[in-house]
Order: sequence, then C-alpha cells, then structure tokens
Amino acid sequence: MCFNMHVLATWKKIFFDRSVTESADTFLQPSKEFEIIGNEIYQKIKTLRGRSALRIRAIDGGSTNAEEIELTALNNAYYDIERFGLSFVPSPRHADILMVSGPITRNLARAVKTAYEQTPKPCIVVALGDGACTGGIWRDSYAIVGKLSDVIPVDVHIPGDPPTPTEILRGLLAALSAKSE
Repeated sequence: MCFNMHVLATWKKIFFDRSVTESADTFLQPSKEFEIIGNEIYQKIKTLRGRSALRIRAIDGGSTNAEEIELTALNNAYYDIERFGLSFVPSPRHADILMVSGPITRNLARAVKTAYEQTPKPCIVVALGDGACTGGIWRDSYAIVGKLSDVIPVDVHIPGDPPTPTEILRGLLAALSAKSE
C-alpha cells in the first residue's frame, strides 16, 4: 500500500507539476553570441567567396559520435546554420570545408586522405574535437594513427569533447578569417 502511494506521488510530480529547471528565454532561441558569430560568418563568406554559401563535408575518423551529435544539432531547426550560408553535403567533391572528427584510426586513415584528395582546392580542413586535434585519450592506442594533422594538413583546430555548436561556429569563423588574410 505504501509503495503505491509513492508511485502515485511520483507520477503526480512528473506529469502535473509545472516547475521547470530553466526559464523559457534560455532555451527558446540560441544565444546572442551564436547569432553574432553566425552573422559574421555570413558576411565573411560573402566577401571571401563572392557568394552566399559554403558547403561542409563531415567525416568521422573514428570518433565516439559526440561531435556528430553536435553537428546534427547545428543542422536542426533550433540552430539552423543554413541561414548563415553553411550547409552539409554528402560528397567531398561538393565541399568547401572538410570537417573531421575523432582520432584517425588505422582502418579510416586512407578514407580520410582520399576524401581530402577529392575535395576541391582551396578547401578548409577542420579538426573537430579533442580526438582529431590531439588524438584524445586514444592517442597511444595501437589502433590509432594519430591526430588529423598526422594524415592531412589542418587549417583550424576546434578542441572540446565535444565542442558546443557555438564553439564550432567560432572555429569556422577563425578559419574564414585566416583565409581572408
């Protein structure tokens, strides 16, 4: 009898209690910093490339998929990076930016190198996450070739495990700024 009362009290709290842990203004729209960085990226793309869009090819070099989840978040309706002139493409042949996550495993090193060779030059190569930047916690493993720069040249490193969508945009802005100089 006592167990049932606890279950009912728990269900009542879960389904009928209106308390929230965050105020609505913190989760109904992306941060102001995200918007500012995104607009700066859009302006850089227009001045650097003479067009209003850059295409990103994301490649998993052996990651834990944490970085891919953040990239998926960038593409969803909440962050919507397409309004800043960035979109994902399925082929490196159509990409301006090659974004590689994870430490480069022996099984995927050739695939990463091939994707780089197929990307039209000049392209921006981004090492996304601690694994791609330094090899991460796997750097001494027998199955790892190493960090991304051990396989292909890298233009920008975006550290984090995983980096947030705002940090990813900040890294892309840094890469575009470096290319414009």
